Amino acid sequence: MVSGHRERMAADMDQFLLVLVSGVASGAVYGLMGLGLVIIYRATDVVNFALASLATLGLYVAITFTDGGVATAVGVLAAIVVTALAGVAVREVVIRPLGQGQLFSALVVTMGVSLIAESVVNSVWGTQPKTFPSLVNGTVRWGDAALPAQSLLTIAIAAVAMAAVAFLFSRTTLGSAMRAVAESADTARIIGISAQRVARIAWALGLALAALAACLYAPRSGLAPTVLAAPLFRAFAGIFLGGLTSMYGAVIGGLTVGVLENVAASYVSAGFRDTFVFSFTVLVLLIRPQGLFGTRTFQRV
Repeated sequence: MVSGHRERMAADMDQFLLVLVSGVASGAVYGLMGLGLVIIYRATDVVNFALASLATLGLYVAITFTDGGVATAVGVLAAIVVTALAGVAVREVVIRPLGQGQLFSALVVTMGVSLIAESVVNSVWGTQPKTFPSLVNGTVRWGDAALPAQSLLTIAIAAVAMAAVAFLFSRTTLGSAMRAVAESADTARIIGISAQRVARIAWALGLALAALAACLYAPRSGLAPTVLAAPLFRAFAGIFLGGLTSMYGAVIGGLTVGVLENVAASYVSAGFRDTFVFSFTVLVLLIRPQGLFGTRTFQRV
C-alpha cells in the first residue's frame, strides 16, 4: 500500500517535471520574442506586429537551406540573418518615413507588412504544412523522467541569447547608447548619439531574436505560414505581464506565460490554456497596470 502510494507520487513528480520543462521551453520562446518586441519599442516607439511574419519568412529560408542538404544550424543562421536584414529594410522603407510620434500609423503599417510577408510566404512556398528539423533528437534521463533533448537545448540557447543581450545593454558602449535613446532620443542626439543608427540596430537585434525563437519553436509545432501567430500573442501577454518597457519583464513574463499554459493544459484542460493565461494577465494588470516590472507614468490631462 505504502509502496504503491510512493510509486504514484514518483510518477506524478516525473509528469510535473516534464510539464515544467516543456513550459519553460515554451516560455523561453515567448521570452525571446517579447524581448525583441521590447527592444524595438524602446528604441523607436513602434509596436511591431510584423515581427512574427518576418520571422516566419526566415523559417522558410532556413527550410530551403536544409532541404538542399545544408546543416540545420547553418539554416538557422541564415534565417536569423535574413530576418534581421528584412527588419532593417522594413524600418528604413516604411517606418522611418512616417517620422516621430506616429505611433498609430506605425502600428497599422506593421500590420500591413505582416500581411505582405505572409502573402510572400504563401506565394513562394505554398500553404501546405511542413516539418522543421530539430537541432537535436532523443531524450535525456532525469531520474525516471525522459526529458526531450530539444526542449533542454531550447532553454539553454535562449538563456545564452538573453544573457548576451543583458551583457550588451549593461556592459557595452552600444548598449549605453541604446539605453540613452530609449530614455530620450533628443537628449541622446545632443550628446552625439545617432538615434537612427541605434534604431536600425534595435530592429536588426529584435528581429534576430524573433528568428531564433522561431527556429527553436518550429521543430515542435511544424511549419506553416501562420505558425507564429499564437506565440506572438503569448509574447505580447508576457510583455504586458512583465511591463512593456522592461526587458527583464519581457523574459520573466514570457517564462510565466509558458509555464502557466502548460500547467493549465496538463492539469485543467487544453481548451482552457489561453483562457487561463490571459485571465491571469488581466488580473495582474488590474492590480498593477504597468506590469510586474514596468514603471508607472503620469500624464497631465
